[in-house]
Amino acid sequence: MICAAFGARAILPNERLFDLTIRVADMNDAAALAQLMCELGYETTKLEMQIRLERIMFDERCHTFVAVHDGKVCGMIGTITYPSYEHNDLSGRIVALVILSTMRRHGIGRALIATAEKDFAQNGVRRVALNTRLARGDAHKFYESLGYERNGFRFTKDLSTVAA
Repeated sequence: MICAAFGARAILPNERLFDLTIRVADMNDAAALAQLMCELGYETTKLEMQIRLERIMFDERCHTFVAVHDGKVCGMIGTITYPSYEHNDLSGRIVALVILSTMRRHGIGRALIATAEKDFAQNGVRRVALNTRLARGDAHKFYESLGYERNGFRFTKDLSTVAA
């Protein structure tokens, strides 16, 4: 699938969106969420996103919120809550955050993070972590501006060649 541009009206940089609504995502958001994954560089079809969403929505630990402006989904945040080996409190992880490229720098990311943090706090989470690619310097500055601190490295490994 080739990711197509997702239309949105032109908005001046740093203009705050007063008609922004944040709500829990549902299956009707699959096409918009697929487009957002494409914006992050993860080619995703609507069908693939529907399958993923079914799994995610079935897992009570996972929450997905979408930001809606002018009737269109323009951003999303996905989270998971889990117990920790290191401490007694529940931990939270922001596993996905993306805003349409045409809608960035309007407070949407901040609003989504604030929503996720409030949801975490209401569910007993006392610490939150997230990952971001090394090349995303703007994202690093954004997270640091919200009080997030760098504290390690993430390593990944493809297990598709490991026998099950």
